[in-house]
Amino acid sequence: MKKITLLFAGMFAALFTYAQLNTEEIDFFQSIYGMEKKAIVEEFVQPKTDNRVPFWEVYDAYEVERKKLGKDRIDLLEKFAEEYETMTNEQSEVWMKKVIALAGKQDKLIVSYYKKVKKVTSPIVAMRFYQLEGYLLTAIRYEILDVIPFVEEK
Repeated sequence: MKKITLLFAGMFAALFTYAQLNTEEIDFFQSIYGMEKKAIVEEFVQPKTDNRVPFWEVYDAYEVERKKLGKDRIDLLEKFAEEYETMTNEQSEVWMKKVIALAGKQDKLIVSYYKKVKKVTSPIVAMRFYQLEGYLLTAIRYEILDVIPFVEEK
């Protein structure tokens, strides 16, 4: 798990440092993360032979939706990076509403896919999926918060 946390740290530090990323760069970062992540999911979740195919079908659908939310997160970070030195109270309120809404969507996504994984596999496999995704999302959130500078009140 420490390996994946270090990978996240590097990726998000790079993302925040080079705030203006184009779509191809974002897709590249997500593809690298996706390959590493899939190997970790395989090792941790351990779907049984008889339900491997349905598990990976559900997981792949989950990843498509997760990546969309990941791009939304990057867009929010870019907006913050552009405005953080001059951010007004009104801008911070708008930004926070978007951040909170996105966090809610991410949490709901994991819960909905927990139920889908459970349906095609077993409660244990679904629990492992949920635990791992929760851990990874928490690690990502931590890394983002760790590199975001604080804005002085005006």
